[in-house]
Amino acid sequence: MEQSQFLNLLFNIIPATIVGLVAYYFFRSHTNNEEGRRRYLIQKEAQNTSLPLRFQSYERMALFLERINPAKLLLRVGPITDDKEAYANLLTASIGQEFDHNLAQQIYISDECWNVIKTAKNTTSQVIRAAAKNEEVEDANKLREFILKGLVDKPSPSDTALAFIKNEVQELFS
Repeated sequence: MEQSQFLNLLFNIIPATIVGLVAYYFFRSHTNNEEGRRRYLIQKEAQNTSLPLRFQSYERMALFLERINPAKLLLRVGPITDDKEAYANLLTASIGQEFDHNLAQQIYISDECWNVIKTAKNTTSQVIRAAAKNEEVEDANKLREFILKGLVDKPSPSDTALAFIKNEVQELFS
């Protein structure tokens, strides 16, 4: 009699165990699916919120690059005196102020893009400093001419960085 009770108990436990395992598998699968769906919805919501901020940052950095473009900078910031060193300092200070005003934008753009923008800023400042040290340049107006003549043959650092920004924004659309 004990053996028949044991078999009877075994026949009851085996189906219950199988049903329990199947229920566990389906419950775990459903929970993982719901977790993935929630993660997707949160990511999609974050993307909908952050994408406009990223575009705004790219717009601001494009404006920054336009403002530090030597051709536009020299027209916007005129010399106060004839001293070429003072004018070069004024131009580089203006570039520094523009950059400082846009520092927070680095949060929303890629590190590579930020490095390209910093390089354009530094290169523009170096071009101005090198032109001011040139022996041919006598005063602030000659400095302006010298810098503008140097940009005739090659694109400015701002133009190169702006092209990089445009490519990166296009990648966001694709």
